[in-house]
Amino acid sequence: MTDRRIGGLPWWELRFDAAGDPDPVSVTGLLSGARARGVTDLVVLAHGWNNDRDVADALYAAFFNVLAGQVRRAGPWAESIGLVGVHWPARRWPDEPAPDFEPAGAASPGPGPAGLGGAAAGAGPVGRRRGTGRPRLAGLDDETLNVLRATFPAGAPALDRMAHLLRTSPTRPRVWAFANELRQFAMMTADGCGDEGDSAPTRPELTEAEGPVDDPTPAGPAPALPAMLDVDPVMLYARFLDELRRCHTPLDAAAVGGAAGLADPLRGIWYGAKEALRQLTYWQMKGRAGRVGRVGLGPLLTRLATVAPSVRIHLVGHSFGARLVSFAADAAQPAVGGAVRPVRSLTLLQGAFSRFAFAPALPFDPVRSGALAGLPARIDGPVSVCFSTNDLALGVFYPLASLAAGDDAAAAPALTERWGALGFHGATGVGARSLSLAAAGHGGNRLEHRRVHNVDATAVVRRGGPPSGAHSDIVHPELTWLVLAAGGLVPPPG
Repeated sequence: MTDRRIGGLPWWELRFDAAGDPDPVSVTGLLSGARARGVTDLVVLAHGWNNDRDVADALYAAFFNVLAGQVRRAGPWAESIGLVGVHWPARRWPDEPAPDFEPAGAASPGPGPAGLGGAAAGAGPVGRRRGTGRPRLAGLDDETLNVLRATFPAGAPALDRMAHLLRTSPTRPRVWAFANELRQFAMMTADGCGDEGDSAPTRPELTEAEGPVDDPTPAGPAPALPAMLDVDPVMLYARFLDELRRCHTPLDAAAVGGAAGLADPLRGIWYGAKEALRQLTYWQMKGRAGRVGRVGLGPLLTRLATVAPSVRIHLVGHSFGARLVSFAADAAQPAVGGAVRPVRSLTLLQGAFSRFAFAPALPFDPVRSGALAGLPARIDGPVSVCFSTNDLALGVFYPLASLAAGDDAAAAPALTERWGALGFHGATGVGARSLSLAAAGHGGNRLEHRRVHNVDATAVVRRGGPPSGAHSDIVHPELTWLVLAAGGLVPPPG
């Protein structure tokens, strides 16, 4: 058995396919390895949407090295802690800058208050992301097209047709043709593990003559898809283009020119159309993350509880990985004959799913509840929701996918309120406690079991260029210490 370690602590990978099926070799390695090494606590981290294998490995190495340095300084029990990285099929678009997971401060600060702040707090320049200066193209280059075709094979024909349209001069008929290809792609690749209240059934086709649809009713069963698919595409893509500009995303000045207006309302529109496709692929990966958690990681945690009932599980997720571990926690069951579920803490870093996910009743539809309503009460420990208002991916672009026909496209605050994400707002409608990051991390005694805590990480999660902002800026000693404090893996300050 290969002895793999990060920061001196034992480390395992868990690999899942798009259907949520685990790689049996990685499962066997974890189950046997955890028992052999006498592991009492496993910290499980799941990456987000914009990671390929190399980027995910870089995240795990950076995050766990900081965490391991902290816990090893905190006491001798560090040797009984194991680390797990979850690999699931989410692919970064090649034209996006690779996230910079280099810690902003010291590599492995000590425990306690001195290890939480110091030079690391707020360090590093805003906008520090690799490759942010190269202008984006309006079309799909071959590398991006091939990545998308491999990630969504069922949607390959529609992708090819959209790529062809993006190489033409935009006209209204072509923009509407792109919109219908986008719809077909969505229906062919829909996962069926959607969120709560942020999607709507979608008709198979929409024509310009029909105009926007206020209440689409499909003839038969249809997957729940982003409401933006039923919006006038010219208006929608112009909105995406405007937001790209507002976030200072590098664009080809020759292709975009000045702002679209009455003289040329379609100028630069393909940039907005391409961004709509990008956000749709993220939406589909959001469903995939839920499936991998529900049918893959969750049942595996139940197996682990049966094989090693004394092992405590601490789940950590970034972006859509936060959704993955949340659905896994919801699916995990106690060991046979046991009364306690195996998940002892849940820490969500810039979670890219609905802020109402844990709500027992949706404020805009009280007869419905969030998809994970009641989950905090089923965690044998605290739930920590870290959010940052520097996260442009969640604060600006995430809500646009749910823009519905009839919504005021200019009412951005109302849009984010209705369709907002956990990682930008925190959890809503669940009686969450509000804490600063420093207060939350200064001792597990401040974090109540079976309760949600909204942890404001804005002062720390702040680095990142356009258009995603600080979405991936999560490798900080303050955040790793929060994971340890929430799991009771370090002693509270005396």
